[in-house]
Amino acid sequence: MITKDMGITEIVSKYPETLEVFAAYGMGCVGCMAARFENLEQGAMAHGIDVNKLVDDLNAKIKK
Repeated sequence: MITKDMGITEIVSKYPETLEVFAAYGMGCVGCMAARFENLEQGAMAHGIDVNKLVDDLNAKIKK
């Protein structure tokens, strides 16, 4: 299960299929330096994204 405290690179490493969700949200930061030290909530806030919706969508993706 993905939570908002998880690191972005941790999420992508464990669940590569989430790259599609990050791309759909316009979060190209997955490959940037900030993704290495930001957690999901920080990354979402930087992009003006509702972190709870993002977490829901990421978890839905990994359940498929």
